[in-house]
Amino acid sequence: MDKKIRLMIVDDSAVYRSWLMNSLSKNDRFEIVGYAVDAFDAQRKIPLLKPDIVTLDIEMPGMSGIDFLKKLLPLHPVPVILVSSLSIKVIDALAAGAVDYVKKPDMGSAGEKEAFLTRLSSKLMFASNFHVRIPESAKPSAVRPLLSQEKGRALSSARSAIDNKIIIAIGASTGGTEAILEILTRFPANMPGIVITQHMPEGFTSMYAERLNRQCRLTVKEAQGGERIEPNHVLLAPGGKHMRVVRMGNGYAVQCADGEKVSGHRPSVDVLFDSVAYTAKENAIGVLLTGMGADGAAGLLRMRKNGAYTIGQDRESCVVYGMPMEAHKIGAVCVQASLNSIHQVVLNQLTQLAIKSGGTL
Repeated sequence: MDKKIRLMIVDDSAVYRSWLMNSLSKNDRFEIVGYAVDAFDAQRKIPLLKPDIVTLDIEMPGMSGIDFLKKLLPLHPVPVILVSSLSIKVIDALAAGAVDYVKKPDMGSAGEKEAFLTRLSSKLMFASNFHVRIPESAKPSAVRPLLSQEKGRALSSARSAIDNKIIIAIGASTGGTEAILEILTRFPANMPGIVITQHMPEGFTSMYAERLNRQCRLTVKEAQGGERIEPNHVLLAPGGKHMRVVRMGNGYAVQCADGEKVSGHRPSVDVLFDSVAYTAKENAIGVLLTGMGADGAAGLLRMRKNGAYTIGQDRESCVVYGMPMEAHKIGAVCVQASLNSIHQVVLNQLTQLAIKSGGTL
């Protein structure tokens, strides 16, 4: 039998904490090694109990889960799964180093509680062996270096002819919220249109888009069906809906629709990448980032076969080397790159596309 996963639960609600402990203890993969009633209690117990993974509520008295993560992870880099009600603070907690999140269920709904336990158990089992990357405390301006003025003007001039027909498509899952932020904050203001699918439930994507928009030079928003893809703009697939790229006149637009899950997800990266492969063909760049599973691998392969330039995040910089690994294994990736160099790989490829289309640098 596999070694049991040592689990600790941190939540200030006695009723919820008791229910979660009783429910998860029925799974023979877990050993509940303890609980904490608040962040201060957790600070004392984690070094003693040495859990493999922790579930953490965000809203707790005395010290929030976010402040707790900032203190905990540099000293004890244990994987943390957020278990919280819907709140913009979930996005901030992911930025502080949590590896994933599950929304708390409606305790009056037996079906919702069962679905929650299934999702949480799966994430706990998978994340218990994660290598936790300690987030940098640098301000956003410190992680998005500007191009030199001369190079920026030359690149803008050379690319002006291609910006309306090039699409950059990005897909990510676990660990992707911070990976996407890292890339977008390093892009200059003059970029072709960008479309992104990040695995997120309904309600989270609008808050995440707002956070990205505050920290990037580009305009970022949650996509709406029929919206045009414009240069210098980023459209994020809405939670719970698939996003596809379609032709609209001389340019492109997005369609956002319900539908069955694809590759286990809605929104699905494969759905986005398939549409870009069909619509933009060689006028596209695909980027597949950290995430568990294989969503996006097959779509990235179709993009590459149709002439797109494709990039996969490398193992060392991934929170979870799952999706980009599957893409690499099937030959979908033109080049693998570390998270802190992907932006430059994209900019270099845009320069090559500009030269091919008649631009000069």
